Amino acid sequence: MRRGKYGFDAPYALATFAGATAIAGIGSLTSLLRGSHHTALVVGLYFLVFLANTGSFWYTTRYGKFIEWARILEHLKLRGDEAVLDMGCGRGAVLTGVARKLTTGHVTGVDIWNTMDQSGNAREVTLRNASLEGVSDRVQIETGDMRSLPFQDASFDVVVSSLAIHNIRSNDERRKAVAEGFRVLKPGGRMVLVDIRAVRLYARELQTLGAANVERRRLSWRFWWGNPLAATSLVSAFKAPQVLHSGIPS
Repeated sequence: MRRGKYGFDAPYALATFAGATAIAGIGSLTSLLRGSHHTALVVGLYFLVFLANTGSFWYTTRYGKFIEWARILEHLKLRGDEAVLDMGCGRGAVLTGVARKLTTGHVTGVDIWNTMDQSGNAREVTLRNASLEGVSDRVQIETGDMRSLPFQDASFDVVVSSLAIHNIRSNDERRKAVAEGFRVLKPGGRMVLVDIRAVRLYARELQTLGAANVERRRLSWRFWWGNPLAATSLVSAFKAPQVLHSGIPS
């Protein structure tokens, strides 16, 4: 049972879907009233498509992503004493989910608090959500850029990121974010990146960095952002104990 308030991901996209749905619905009804049955049917089909996209997007941002992340975290089988980093934590949907799995460990969230990426995104909101979820004692929040993380090498047992790295505009800069996450990961640690695009690039970058067991897979319909073409995928990897960030054997 979630007590925090996590807003909407990419609110402009949801508003666009909803607006297109309303326009198509009005257009179809208007055509029908004017006796243009064929036009009403065609526009009505667009209405149904936009409505389905809007419903899927709304469901994912409000419910589906939480269900999928609960399964991901269950699969990670955290002991409870880990140090975890959430890159691009936003309002803390994944952050607080991780914190509930911890006992003596802690999770650190880092973000630049862009409200275009998530509605109402702010450090204070994330801290309030942690408090509402009863996990404040296991949560730390930092303001920082994923491409230049304010942490020392090998600081975390687990690094996660959800729908954040794709918001960086260029592939070169996205690679930097992936490399930074790998840099602060301890040897023997795990990295889990969930995103809507550029996931092949993430997997290739992790392989280049020397990561082991790099896997990429699509997640279920619960994580679709409107339709199957906007499905979410997961990239996971393991930092082998004998590999440092530089790729030089220890």
